[in-house]
Amino acid sequence: MVKDIQVQNEKETRGGFGEGIYEIGKANSNVVVLTADLAGSMKIGPFIKEFPERYVQCGIAEANMIGIAAGLTIGGKIPYTTTFANFSTGRVYDQIRQSVAYSGKNVKICASHAGLTLGEDGATHQILEDIGMMKMLPGMTVIVPCDFNQTKAATKAIASYEGPVYLRFGRPKWPNFTKEDGSDFVIGKAQVLNEGADISIFACGHLVWKAIEAGRILEEKGYSVELINIHTIKPLDEEAILKSITKTRCAVTCEEHNILGGLGDSIAHVAAKHLPIPIEYVGTKDTFGESGKPTDLLAKYGLDTPDIVAAAERAISRK
Repeated sequence: MVKDIQVQNEKETRGGFGEGIYEIGKANSNVVVLTADLAGSMKIGPFIKEFPERYVQCGIAEANMIGIAAGLTIGGKIPYTTTFANFSTGRVYDQIRQSVAYSGKNVKICASHAGLTLGEDGATHQILEDIGMMKMLPGMTVIVPCDFNQTKAATKAIASYEGPVYLRFGRPKWPNFTKEDGSDFVIGKAQVLNEGADISIFACGHLVWKAIEAGRILEEKGYSVELINIHTIKPLDEEAILKSITKTRCAVTCEEHNILGGLGDSIAHVAAKHLPIPIEYVGTKDTFGESGKPTDLLAKYGLDTPDIVAAAERAISRK
């Protein structure tokens, strides 16, 4: 039950990446880590200390980092590129498209500090369009884990997953509630957190926790809530989505991203093809962010718990 989901602690999702890359580095000697002058922010210190020969500091040259990573795959290496989400995508989209996606290279593009919760660094760094950019690339897998444990699990899982991957995570400490051993994470398979009959709430990343909070409020109001973590945006678990909306006949999508082109549009695409239903979007409304505290920004831009509750009630009323 949604009310029974327990917070183990609060940790940065980027910290889950740091632990995950260290553990998979010990298990797989082909894993190589590249960074663009952000080793500290990306929490890769333990990997660097243990495997200095498998670490490449590219400096503030993100396009070059992507090119080096693509080249490393030819020799059988599994390169993980690391920098902020804005620099991982917008700054190097041409290199990703040509050298990674078009060429089908086994590069893992690992992006921290995504979305509004980057906070005080402001609009220039708070990329809100990266999910859309990356999911449109043919052959690109897009993963947006919800907490520390799931980010760690995803970081390890993509090493044995053939093909280019975009792994998106965040900066601040956030409630950590999924299984510590990562057994509840499978690439491409949605995670059902609560079953219900009145409303389907689909969320990814930091907004999964906000959706859990909203689900508790909605159930206190007497609604039966189906809550699903869509940690893999592409390939999308269409079977899980259709199974859910067939029961509930309405949905809310929640993402720390522009409502244009992100998770919401992917859910709506599935519904439009198979089962048109009322859908309400929780995300940024075609706007850039600004400098501020992460939680204040979520509230200002309509991505907070009350916004999800209100969106659910609107969707239910439209059935």
